[in-house]
Amino acid sequence: MFVKSQSFLFSVSKLFHQHQQWRGMGAMPKVRLKWVKNKNLDHVIDTETDLKAACILKDAIKRSPTGFLTAKSVADWQKLLGLTVPVLRFLRRYPTLFHEFPHARYASLPCFKLTDTALMLDSQEEIIHQSHEADTVERLCRVLMMMRSKTVSLRSLHSLKFDLGLPDNYEKTLVMKYPDHFCFVKASNGNPCLKLVKWRDEFAFSALQKRNEDNDVSGEESRYREFKRGQSTLTFPMSFPRGYGAQKKVKAWMDEFQKLPYISPYDDSSNIDPESDLMEKRAVAVLHELLSLTIHKKTKRNYLRSMRAELNIPHKFTRLFTRYPGIFYLSLKCKTTTVILKEGYRRGKLVDPHPLTRLRDKFYHVMRTGFLYRARGLGMVSKEELLLDRPEDDLEEEGSEEEEIVEGSELEEDSEAE
Repeated sequence: MFVKSQSFLFSVSKLFHQHQQWRGMGAMPKVRLKWVKNKNLDHVIDTETDLKAACILKDAIKRSPTGFLTAKSVADWQKLLGLTVPVLRFLRRYPTLFHEFPHARYASLPCFKLTDTALMLDSQEEIIHQSHEADTVERLCRVLMMMRSKTVSLRSLHSLKFDLGLPDNYEKTLVMKYPDHFCFVKASNGNPCLKLVKWRDEFAFSALQKRNEDNDVSGEESRYREFKRGQSTLTFPMSFPRGYGAQKKVKAWMDEFQKLPYISPYDDSSNIDPESDLMEKRAVAVLHELLSLTIHKKTKRNYLRSMRAELNIPHKFTRLFTRYPGIFYLSLKCKTTTVILKEGYRRGKLVDPHPLTRLRDKFYHVMRTGFLYRARGLGMVSKEELLLDRPEDDLEEEGSEEEEIVEGSELEEDSEAE
C-alpha cells in the first residue's frame, strides 16, 4: 500500500552501506552524564500543567448536554488531569473561566459552567483550528508515517491530543473529513486505531532536514546540499547545560555522534543493527521529530512509551534523554516525567510559537488574572482587560532570568518507572 520513490530506496540503501562502514570503525565513546535541573524549563511544565487541566475541563463542560459539570461528576478526575489538588479546589481557583452556581435540585451541590470570557476564547480556538486545518492534517500524517504499521491506537493518540494541537472531537471534526488520508481500524487485540491510508512523499522529510534546507536556501551553509549528495551528515542543534560543552570527553563523544549518518524517522530502519551506534542516532532522530511535531515541543515520557514498539525505539529509551542533554531536557516537575526539545525554547519561551500556543498563553493569562483578583472580587477586572495580550513586562519578568542550571542527582537511566 505504501509505495515510496526509487530515490528514497536508493538513499536508504546508501545509508545502510555507510552504516556497515561505521560498524567497522568501533563504537562511540560513552560518557555517563549527571542530570541537571533547568529552572526555566521546569517553570514551563509548572504553568502548562494547570493550563492543560483547565483546557480539558473547558472542553468537557462544552461537550456536556447540560452545559455544566457538577463537582461530584469531576471528583475522580484529579489523576486524569495531572493535578496535585482536588478538582473542586482547582475549579474555584479560576473564576474568570469557571462560573460556580448551586444545582437546581440540590442546593449544596456546586456546579460549574463556562464564563463569557471562556466561551469567547473557545470560539477563537475554533477559528484557529479551522484556519490551520491543513497543518494539523499534515502533522497527524507525519505521526502515522513514523509508525511501523502506519497505525496508532486511539488511546495513545488521545493522550497526545493536547500536545499535537488536535481539536477536541478530532475523530469526527477532522479525521472523517479526510477519508483519503485516514481510516479507523481495529488492532489484533480489538483496540480501535487510526491508520494512514496512503504514504505521502511530500510529508516524508523531517524537521531537521527542513531546518537545514532553509539554511541552505538562505546561503548560511551548504551542509544540506552536501547531505543530499551523500557527502555529509546532518547535525542536531545542541545546547549543553553549563560546563558540559567544554568537557573534552563530552565534546569527543558528541563529535563522533554528529558524524554518524543521519537516518530520517520516515525511512525504514528494519535492517539496522539494533545494538549499533547508528540505531541509537536513528532513535534520537525519531524522538527529535516527534517532539518537533508537538506544538509545545514537549510531551510526557509515558505517552512516548505507549508508542515505543511502533516507533522502533529501545525499550529503555529514557537513557537517550540523559545521554544527550544538549538535545533534550527531562523534567521531573508535577509528579511526572516530561521530555522537552531544547531547541524549541529560548529563555523559557517558545522560539516559534504556533497560533494555538499563543491563544493558550492568553488563556493562561485569564486564569492567572482570575486567581489574583478572586480575593478582591471579579468586578475589579473587565472582560476586555482579561482578553488583552499579555503585557511585555510580564513576558520579560517570566523569561528574562538567565538559564540557571542547578546540578542534581544522577537519573537512573535503566529505570522506566514513572
